[in-house]
Amino acid sequence: MAKIISYNVNGIRSALNKGLLDWLKAANPDVLCLQELKAEPGQLDLSVFENAGYHHYWHPAQKKGYSGVAILTRQKPDYVHYGCGISQYDAEGRVIRADYGDVSVLSVYHPSGSSGEERQAFKMMWLADFQNYIGSLKKQRPKLIISGDYNICHQPIDIHNPKSNANTSGFLPEEREWIDQFMKSGFIDSFRHFNKDPHNYSWWSFRANARAKNLGWRIDYNIVSDNLQQKMKRAAILPEAKHSDHCPVLLEIDF
Repeated sequence: MAKIISYNVNGIRSALNKGLLDWLKAANPDVLCLQELKAEPGQLDLSVFENAGYHHYWHPAQKKGYSGVAILTRQKPDYVHYGCGISQYDAEGRVIRADYGDVSVLSVYHPSGSSGEERQAFKMMWLADFQNYIGSLKKQRPKLIISGDYNICHQPIDIHNPKSNANTSGFLPEEREWIDQFMKSGFIDSFRHFNKDPHNYSWWSFRANARAKNLGWRIDYNIVSDNLQQKMKRAAILPEAKHSDHCPVLLEIDF
């Protein structure tokens, strides 16, 4: 049984200062997919992860203090692939993949479009290109677990106020349509597979005491290819972990 956790840490140095390492030891994932590192490995004391029993692989952004993804893993992967082969995205450190036998685990940080029209256009272009990238990857590596911050709420149940956010980046009709058809192309939203209840979120604004009031968005996912459906055992959101404006999302799977 493998325990996979995805966590947008919104700055790994800040998260470490808030007790991330103690949480890591207690949560004890087999694979931890991190997003939004905002740091390069050279800015971190990597021995703390090794001492906790993890191999670690980093794909930072070229721009300092921005984006970046990583995978921490107890078992050494057979192979690690950095990036998706498209330079404008790889410069932003958005995808890293670890292969274990015939299963691949990806840590992915989808762009946010909330800063304005230019980044929203970039996000929509990325979504189309990401779909093509995964479509071609699936031909070589059909068993995929794509973990990360998708920066999209899929359905009204995934956001605290769907009506007032109908024209907000992260819940735009075209973004929701994209994630809907992405799942229909052969993937399962592992959390929704096990849990149909409302008020389950993975991100809260730092403003207006949103987290305490649970006024959140569910934008972090462990999305699993259909051919692994029978192997999934449990999925959960872990809102007690408070090192970021996101919280970790968990998948237990037999592979």
